[in-house]
Amino acid sequence: MEPVPLQDFVRALDPETLPRVLRVCSGVYFEGSIYEISGNECCLSTGDLIKVTQVRLQKVVCENPRTSQTMELPCNFQGYFTPLNTPQSYETLEELVSATTQSSKQLPTCFMSTHRIVTEGRVVTEDQLLMLEAVVMHLGIRCARCVLGLEGQQVILHLPLSQKGPFRKWEPSAPRTLLQVLQDPALKDLVLTCPTLPWHSLILRPQYEIQAIMHMRRTIVKIPSTLEVDVEDVTASSQHVHFIKPLLLSEVLARQGPFPLSTEILEVPERRPIFLSPWLGSLQKGQRLCIYGLASPPWRVLASSKGRKVPRHFLVSGAYQGKLRRRPREFPTAYDLLGAFQPGQPLRVVATKDCEGEREENPEFTSLAVGDRLEVLGPGQAHGAQGNDMDVLVCQRLSDQAGEDEEEECEEETESPERVLLPLHFPGSFVEEMSDSRRYSLADLTAQFSLPCEVKVVAKDSSHPTDPLTSFLGLRLEEKITEPFLVVSLDSEPGMCFEIPPRWLDLTVVEARGQPDWPEGSLPMATVEELTDTFYYRLRKLPACEIQAPPPRPPKSQGLSKQRRHSTQEGGVKSSQVLGLQQHALLPKPKVKTLPAFTKDGSSTYSKIPAHRKGHRPAKPQRQDPDDDEHDYEEILEHFQKTI
Repeated sequence: MEPVPLQDFVRALDPETLPRVLRVCSGVYFEGSIYEISGNECCLSTGDLIKVTQVRLQKVVCENPRTSQTMELPCNFQGYFTPLNTPQSYETLEELVSATTQSSKQLPTCFMSTHRIVTEGRVVTEDQLLMLEAVVMHLGIRCARCVLGLEGQQVILHLPLSQKGPFRKWEPSAPRTLLQVLQDPALKDLVLTCPTLPWHSLILRPQYEIQAIMHMRRTIVKIPSTLEVDVEDVTASSQHVHFIKPLLLSEVLARQGPFPLSTEILEVPERRPIFLSPWLGSLQKGQRLCIYGLASPPWRVLASSKGRKVPRHFLVSGAYQGKLRRRPREFPTAYDLLGAFQPGQPLRVVATKDCEGEREENPEFTSLAVGDRLEVLGPGQAHGAQGNDMDVLVCQRLSDQAGEDEEEECEEETESPERVLLPLHFPGSFVEEMSDSRRYSLADLTAQFSLPCEVKVVAKDSSHPTDPLTSFLGLRLEEKITEPFLVVSLDSEPGMCFEIPPRWLDLTVVEARGQPDWPEGSLPMATVEELTDTFYYRLRKLPACEIQAPPPRPPKSQGLSKQRRHSTQEGGVKSSQVLGLQQHALLPKPKVKTLPAFTKDGSSTYSKIPAHRKGHRPAKPQRQDPDDDEHDYEEILEHFQKTI
């Protein structure tokens, strides 16, 4: 087959003969363009093979041959078309007359000229219909007597038989639909007429979309038929040609089989590594892989090591067979306690440092000492100093652990439990109180307890000879992530399998020849993968890892600076009174006077707290004089130094 323009090939193509293989004989490339424009291929190289699988009519451009104006017709246009001339053309009027008289049809006959005719002071355009009635002698010249219809009037014209055309006969035929006209090769590029369109004559120029398969293209290639390339049909000589179709691992995952699947890597995404595993360096172009299918179970746990200056991060598979033991959790603030609280599950903690309660905000905000035991009851609200409501954590103070005598225990049982209110920004330090020595599997632990959770690996995974989790003093299981992974092995090392997440490591592969066999027994699996810091923090941004909102900002403290600022703003104070107040502040307070006031103030403030409880620190006295400073003895020392 000789090379033809792509548009001509498509218009003459019979859809029943698809698919057809074409070779590009003259390529086209738009300078500065990308390879696709609006999803259509715009660049083809000479020698490219195209396997046409489908041709779809995209639109029809209607052209006025007289004015060259164009308009688009929808593919479902309902008008009817009638051809104004036949495919047979005649160079002169004499040829037209001779062909008519020799045929079974006699004069008169209708015809049209493809060019303008100027005669007897008139111009006959190419879209006007003429009726040839007879051949007569006019002014001594053999002429064709023709009738031209103009605005309801008939004009007689005498055209010499030597008049050059080309001319085309017009034969009345049955009206045809748009698709019928386009499917008839005999009507290609003929002048048509349609009563529903504003033009008397028109030419239809359809535009098609070619759907084809090309080498190294993952998806169907869409090529417009108007692309200016010449193609050659090489279907007969290309039966042995196999078009290579690349696949993404995400596409392999979506189609779900058949497995196992032998593949070869074509491209590795240029991104920062996500795992610190030795097999990651083997994922290079040309490496053959065997994909065994979807990993089960589909969930994993994000874990971080504890007890080291630089933590290490891991992604632990749900198939991990090691044994874990729970460790007490640590909570730096009351807000963290609220995040770990689960209704119906008791949460008991012990304070690990002394913390003063913010009585300026609310008298019920209790101070804590090292060793105080609390049971978390849940969230609540309390009134602040400015009259607004504050979110608090409601706790219940527990008795000391075993070691007290039975008399004290009986006395405490008769007392009502003391309620403790802690603001969510309370900067305490707590450790969970627990006595659980059971050994859990990862599946049981995540099913029975909420995350995050502190654990210690007490027995390594037998299927993982180099289980790194046993070397840490503790692990923090942070989040449970559900994401499909593919079980993959290297063709050179089929004895060890690993799991690849197509979402974050989407390799481009191509199916290789040959069907791999399933290994005997269960697949040896690497159930623990160490993560890079970059990928770890990327995982923490996932919606599954988003925990509660950030803790509330603590209220501004109303310390001495605010009190002094308030005292300096008071007007009308005499200098002698100010001097007397300063001298009074520099003098130490007698202990005899201070202790009774402290006892009275402390008993009224902490009425619910037992007076002599082991390990509890008495609260600070509430000063009545706003001008008193908290560092009286430091100011006395400074005063004596200045005096000396």
